[in-house]
Amino acid sequence: MTHSAAKTTTDGRFGYESAGDPAATPLVFLHGIGGAARGWRNQLDAFGDRYHAVAWDMPGYGGSQPLPEVSISSLATALKDFLAQLGAVKPVLVGHSIGGMIVQQFLLSYPDLAGAAVLAQTSSAFGSSDGEWQKNFIEARLGPLDRGETMASMAPKLVQDLLGDEPSEAGVALARDCMASVKPETYRASMKSMIGFDLRKNLADIAVPTLLLSGSRDNNAPAKTMAKMATFVKGSTYVELEGVGHLVNMERPNEFNEVLGNFLSTSHEVSGTSS
Repeated sequence: MTHSAAKTTTDGRFGYESAGDPAATPLVFLHGIGGAARGWRNQLDAFGDRYHAVAWDMPGYGGSQPLPEVSISSLATALKDFLAQLGAVKPVLVGHSIGGMIVQQFLLSYPDLAGAAVLAQTSSAFGSSDGEWQKNFIEARLGPLDRGETMASMAPKLVQDLLGDEPSEAGVALARDCMASVKPETYRASMKSMIGFDLRKNLADIAVPTLLLSGSRDNNAPAKTMAKMATFVKGSTYVELEGVGHLVNMERPNEFNEVLGNFLSTSHEVSGTSS
C-alpha cells in the first residue's frame, strides 16, 4: 500500500508530524531525550493507513515551545494539552525512553484519557539526585557540554553508545541528526527532569492495554528491569528484542513495527480504522 508522506505542522505551542486520516484512532509517538518527531517517520509511514499517526516534538524540541519548568509531571500536562489541541480521543500512546516516563505519568494523572499504551525502552524510576548511578549518568551526558562540546560534536558518540547489533544505517544517521539538533538547554533540562522520577508503586494502577518493549542490548533501560516492571502492570504484554540497543524504532524499524502492529491488532480497543 502506498502511504502519504508525513506532514510537518507547527500549531501554537506544539510542533509535530502526522500521517493518516484525522478521523481514525490516534496513534501518538513520544520520542526520547535525543530524539525528535522526525525520528518516527518510518512508523508514521507504516501506520498512517490505519491510524491517525502523530509524532510530537516534546516541549523545547523542534517546533514546540519550551516549558517554564521541566519535569515529568509538567511534560505529562503538556501532553494532555497537545492531545486536546489535536482533538485526539482515547489515543494509543507510544512512549520511548523519557517519552515512556511521560506516558506512565499521563496514564496515572489522567486515567480516562488514553486507550492503550506502549512503553518502549523506559523505566518506572530514575532515582534521587544523590544516588551514585544517577550522578554518573548525568555527568556522562552533560559533562562534555560543560567542557565546551556541542550537541553536534557529541552526537556520534552518544548515539554509538546506545546502539545494539547490526542497526539500520539509515536509522543511525537519523538518530545522529536528531541528537545533533537538540538545543543544549533542552538537553540539560530533559536530563535533569528525570531526577526523582519514581512510579514503581503506581504501576498496578495502569488500567489500559499496555505493551512493554525492551532490547537485550539496552543498557539505559535494561531488559531485566523492564521484564520486572511488566509484572506489575496488570494484563500487560512484554516483548524483548534480541540484539537491540536503546533506539529500537530507528535501529530495527521493521521489527519494532511488527511488534507494535501485533499489539494493536490484538487489542480490540485500538484496532484503528481501515482506509
